[in-house]
Amino acid sequence: MCGWVALFNRDRKPVDPTVLSAMAESLAHRGPDGSGQLVEGPVGLAHRRLAVIDPAGGAQPMTVGPVTVVHNGEIYNYRELRAELEALGHAFRTESDTEVLGRAYLAWGEDCVRRFNGMFAFAVHDPRSRRVLAARDPFGIKPLYIWADGRRTALASEIKAFQRHPDFRAEPEMAALRDYVFFQYVLNGETFFRGVRKIRPGHFLSLDTETGAERHVKYWEPDFTVRASCTEERCVEELRMLLHDAVRLQLRSDVPLGATLSGGLDSSLVTILASRLGGRPVQTFTGAFDEGPAFDESGYARLAAAAAGSEVRVIRPTAAEFIETMPKIIYHMDEPVAGPGVFAQYIVAREAARSVKVLLGGQGGDEIFGGYARYAIAYLEQALKGAVHQSNDEGEHIVSLHSILPNLPFLRAYGPMLRYFWSDGVFDDMDRRYFRLVDRSQGDLGLYAPGFRALLDPEPVFERFRGLFHNPRTQSYYNKMVYFDMAASLPALLHVEDRVSAAHGVESRVPILDYRLVEFIASLPPRMKFRGAEMKYILKRAATGIVPPEILARKDKMGFPIPLHLWARDGLRGFFRDVLTSPACRQRGLFDQARVEELIEREDAFGRRLWGLLNIELWFRTFIDGGGRP
Repeated sequence: MCGWVALFNRDRKPVDPTVLSAMAESLAHRGPDGSGQLVEGPVGLAHRRLAVIDPAGGAQPMTVGPVTVVHNGEIYNYRELRAELEALGHAFRTESDTEVLGRAYLAWGEDCVRRFNGMFAFAVHDPRSRRVLAARDPFGIKPLYIWADGRRTALASEIKAFQRHPDFRAEPEMAALRDYVFFQYVLNGETFFRGVRKIRPGHFLSLDTETGAERHVKYWEPDFTVRASCTEERCVEELRMLLHDAVRLQLRSDVPLGATLSGGLDSSLVTILASRLGGRPVQTFTGAFDEGPAFDESGYARLAAAAAGSEVRVIRPTAAEFIETMPKIIYHMDEPVAGPGVFAQYIVAREAARSVKVLLGGQGGDEIFGGYARYAIAYLEQALKGAVHQSNDEGEHIVSLHSILPNLPFLRAYGPMLRYFWSDGVFDDMDRRYFRLVDRSQGDLGLYAPGFRALLDPEPVFERFRGLFHNPRTQSYYNKMVYFDMAASLPALLHVEDRVSAAHGVESRVPILDYRLVEFIASLPPRMKFRGAEMKYILKRAATGIVPPEILARKDKMGFPIPLHLWARDGLRGFFRDVLTSPACRQRGLFDQARVEELIEREDAFGRRLWGLLNIELWFRTFIDGGGRP
């Protein structure tokens, strides 16, 4: 985990070192262990380091032969690549993965990015061609942003670094705000800041530093073409081997390592494998709330920790901490974020940082293995539609009405979602139905003031959604849902994971998102992954004998729920009113104030509407009104 900035003045004026330093200083939380910068005329590179691999020798910016590298993240297979490069005649002076990255570029050029197994956002400046290669890992685990105006191009790990440049003007991008109303994230690489874009996951950028010309290349995406033959038993064994190897690679660290536990399948599996493969129990951390069993999964976390030979530390965030930390969280996030779970993750990461520097987690499992209840809800409707109309939109019955019945108890806690889903549009086309399932506005646009509401036409948002949902490589409804969540929802969740850990100088790793594992799962027949609409069916098979059976059999997985609706009616009522009915908020003219007052009193259990409004207003306060200062 590090932070870096790269600045290229196309007018050939020298980069101002003080401006570059100020931009990098805004990222100091990402790299508390060291700093460095290199200015060569119109080119400036600056880095803040969190030392995890080769703490003594991996300082950046790192000059490797004729090129200079700045790098955030880890290349997990750096030892294997180093051996390959040494065989080609390359000599190394450090033990760092950053030097391997630089020499891989010298050996293979742009194609080097296809050889990396890791989480990364890096830039290689090659003065010979006056070009920069900037790349982001396949899933967007590590962030990378670009801002360009008529005179310069800048790259940075976080958007707030751009606000330290005297020529940057923070203006809201209203199209992104519209996306957020419906999804609580932004599609297709845009951001809340006009003129700032993301380098998209699985892409690299080739930048001409003189002309500013950009060439964006997608170097990776999952292929959902089904393998010709693979028995279930053989596929389970292959999956188990891939899981073991992914965790083995991500245990590589020269600093203390721990794991976060939710009590669910994904984090439990990662934690237990890490303890077994590492030869000693890893420290484990979980969060829970005192508001009752609906907000406390610590019992399952203790089961997983015991299976790993460890003891779990239970951290209990409070409503008072919510008031204290939300402005800080918004600052670290750069943009409004998806889901109030970020608050609990922030508190857990803060406490874990007192004893470890690297945290393993189970993020990505729900998207890769189909772990969301909405998948079962969607297929329940498809099964009913097929039974009533004797039809099948997919061409083959992945899930029948008879096969889905044993797994319906998983939906017991999702009554509100079922009621909303079936209140309109029953048996419409699959894309319309899944859009309804992921629509966080729940069709309630009356929360917004008339002037802003006029911009919230759902049809343009739906068309953007369709562009992702109908990936030409996906045929089944199941794979279309999975692909959309991998391309849209997953980067938003990884954004949260990166920022809550970076805020406290901790590196977060996600072994389930090893690209080899994801490629393998994508190639399996949907019926093998989602048998009878059983969520994570194939992963449960692979985890049998590793994860405690009580966790494998759970039908009440919560997803780190926050008692926000309870707090809003009790201790946080004044906080929400202070933010959402303040003179500044009223003058902004985004929200219907009467509806906001009503929502504070009557937010649904586990609802996201109040959370979304709070994020929008705090973002405006921090980055538009406050200039991006903490």
